[in-house]
Amino acid sequence: MPELSTNATQKPIVEEPLISPWREGWKSFKKNKVALIGLGIVVFFILLAIFANYIAPYGINEQNFKDKHLPPSSKYWFGTDDFGRDILSRVIYGARISLSVGFFSVVGSAVAGSFLGIIAGFYGRWIDAIISRIFDILLAFPSILLAIAIVAMLGPSLQNALIAIAIINIPTFGRLLRSRVLSVKEEEYITAAKAIGMKDSRILLHHVLPNSLAPIIVQGSLAIATAIIEAAGLGFLGLGAKPPTPEWGKMLADSKDFIIQAPWTVFFPGIAIMLTVLGFNLMGDGLRDALDPRMKN
Repeated sequence: MPELSTNATQKPIVEEPLISPWREGWKSFKKNKVALIGLGIVVFFILLAIFANYIAPYGINEQNFKDKHLPPSSKYWFGTDDFGRDILSRVIYGARISLSVGFFSVVGSAVAGSFLGIIAGFYGRWIDAIISRIFDILLAFPSILLAIAIVAMLGPSLQNALIAIAIINIPTFGRLLRSRVLSVKEEEYITAAKAIGMKDSRILLHHVLPNSLAPIIVQGSLAIATAIIEAAGLGFLGLGAKPPTPEWGKMLADSKDFIIQAPWTVFFPGIAIMLTVLGFNLMGDGLRDALDPRMKN
């Protein structure tokens, strides 16, 4: 009986290329149209801040009393204030100040909060208890009231407002990183790193921190929006930037007495704050959807 021969063809196994989580997150982010709108708004204001010297049609302190409280026109697109200063130029320069305060305060709070959160989550015990109680104390106060108290102690200025905003946002990053570290340190690669005698500092820098960057980035983008509002609030209360600094909150405070006579003096700085905060919030929500595995189907 002849032997049956089978020429079964087997398809070669093709390994799919590994996709970086960051590249995958960017692809997911690009599919979110609302997030792209937020990114566009943020980029627009960043470009305004960078090129303010070339975009602003007038100097920020260039006064012309005969042109005070002029409505928007072809000469003054956003009108003028009670000193005859061009509001458009001051709003453009205000973007540089507000974005700087928001960015640097969040960077400071992210660095300090992440350090404390990683130490608390990794070592636990009494270190975790002390740091967690510090976070609880800071979170027990309303953020804006705590910022007012800090600025009142340090003295009203834009730099002290930045420090106050950074301090009140430390617990947010600290608790976020602490919870992240508590889950990461139970992973097998952390156990293996400890088993081969790797130092704690190396484990934290090369394993724990890189796997905790995604929530920091998401929280940071949302925190910048909050920091801009807080800076504007302190400026409105006279605890932030001092005149003639064109900070948006201070511009609102200086124009509140003319809201009926010259409403454009309040409208345009307020719109600038609203659009900037909206942009960061939309971008932050998009980053959360793209980088958080729990948000993916």
